[in-house]
Amino acid sequence: MDELLARAWKAMGPLQGWLAWVLHPTFNVGVTGIVRAEDGRVLLLRHRLWPEEAQWGFPGGFAKRNEQFSETVVREVREETGLTVTVGRLLEVRAGDRYRAEVYYEAALVGGLEGLALQESEILEARLFPLDGLPATMPPVHRHYANHGASPA
Repeated sequence: MDELLARAWKAMGPLQGWLAWVLHPTFNVGVTGIVRAEDGRVLLLRHRLWPEEAQWGFPGGFAKRNEQFSETVVREVREETGLTVTVGRLLEVRAGDRYRAEVYYEAALVGGLEGLALQESEILEARLFPLDGLPATMPPVHRHYANHGASPA
């Protein structure tokens, strides 16, 4: 039976990807940039669409089809703030809610807040925060990355 299944799979050729897609759940990938300025402060955004008790967090959004996740960080920061970043190392890939995977990258702010232009449909405010002055209304995982730059235990 295994041999028959293997032959059928190989015979499908380019349809293998389609069949795998049909048979398995489809995931969205949320990509977040832990953006730091040269002086160590972190760029946080007050997100309009997030719950009030956790509105402050790092920039990020969903990856587009065929987009490298590091490119998602650059694109999302640009769309949400008009700012430029360079992407650093991958910190973590983790399971998110239901059909979502979450990817976290380090990123460095280029040129400070010069040119800040908020995407007002999603972002209420953007500021650089020192690590000892992070807002209380911040998701715990974002607070951890701000302080440690590594995965929470």
